[in-house]
Amino acid sequence: MEDVKILAIESSCDETAAAVVVNGREVLSNVISSQIDLHTLYGGVVPEIASRKHIENINFVIEKALSDAGCTLDDIDAIGVTYGPGLVGALLVGVAEAKAIAFAKDIPLVGVNHIEGHVCANYVEDKTLEPPFLCLIVSGGHTHLVMVEDYCQYKILGKSRDDAAGEAFDKVARAIGLGYPGGPKIDKAAKDGNPNAYDFPKAKIADNPFDFSFSGVKSAVLNELNARTMKGEEIVTEDVAASFQKSVVETLVERAMLAVEETGVKKIVLAGGVASNTALRKLFKEECEKRGLDFYYPSPELCTDNAVMIGSAAYFEYKNGTRHGWDLNAIPNLKLGEK
Repeated sequence: MEDVKILAIESSCDETAAAVVVNGREVLSNVISSQIDLHTLYGGVVPEIASRKHIENINFVIEKALSDAGCTLDDIDAIGVTYGPGLVGALLVGVAEAKAIAFAKDIPLVGVNHIEGHVCANYVEDKTLEPPFLCLIVSGGHTHLVMVEDYCQYKILGKSRDDAAGEAFDKVARAIGLGYPGGPKIDKAAKDGNPNAYDFPKAKIADNPFDFSFSGVKSAVLNELNARTMKGEEIVTEDVAASFQKSVVETLVERAMLAVEETGVKKIVLAGGVASNTALRKLFKEECEKRGLDFYYPSPELCTDNAVMIGSAAYFEYKNGTRHGWDLNAIPNLKLGEK
C-alpha cells in the first residue's frame, strides 16, 4: 500500500497549527503557534484578535511544518483542514489557506470536523487502536459521549445541554481568581485542596441519561463564593477548585461507565483538552481497571488543539472518499458526523 502524506492545518480557536502526517498515524512534524499569552490579558479568547494572529502566523507555521518533515508541497498527497466547529473568523483563515494550496498544487482538499480530530489523536498516540470504541470528548467548547462504530462513523450518545466541561472550568477559574486558561490552573490548585470541602451538585438529565449539564455546578460555585463573601467568611481557593473538579470529573466518568454498561463495549477513549486533567485520568483508570476495560488517552500535547489530530482524521476521511471543492466554507457550529 502506498503511503499517503497529508499536510494538515488547524486554526479553529487560538492555536495556529500545521503538521505532516503519514497514513493517519505517523507524525513527521507538529508545529503549534499558541496565542495563550495574548488572550490571557483579556481573560479568554478574543475572536477578532485570534483571526488576525492566524493571518500573521499561518504561512510561517506551514513552512516550518514542511521543513521539519523534510519535504515540500510537491511531496504532499492531500491537504486536510479544520472547517468547523470553532470561531468563524479563525476557521476562515485556515480554510482559505488550504484551498489556495490545494488549488495551486492540484491536490485533493479534505475538510475535517474539529471534534473528529480530537478522537483521531488517539490513533496517533496508540498505533494499535481500532474502532469500535466509546469516546468521551471533553474540551473548552464540547462535551460529547460518542460511540465510534468505525473510522469516520460516529453515533452521539450524549452531549452537554449548556456549558461544556472546559467552559465551566474557565468560568470557575476566573471566579476564584486563578485566571485563564482555567483547566490547567484548577487542576494544579485542586492538588492542594480538599475535594470534600464543598458538596457541589452533579446534574442528571431526565430524558437522556448520557447527556451532561455543567451550568448548575458553575452557578453553585458562584453562589457559594457570593454567600461567603457577604458573610465575610474565608474562601480557600484550593478547596473550591478541588470540590468543583470532583463534581465535574465524577459526572463525566459516571456517564461514561453508564454507556459502557449499555453498549457492552470493552474499549474506552478520552479526547479533547480536558482529557489531560490528572483527576479525570486517575478516576477513569480506576473505574476501567475495576471493569476490565482497555483505557486509551492521548499525551497532553495531543489533547489540546493541534494539526496532528487533523492530519489523522483527514487521512481516514480521504480513504473513505471524502473530497471537498472550492466552495468549502467555515461552519462554526458544525456537528459531529455532518459532511
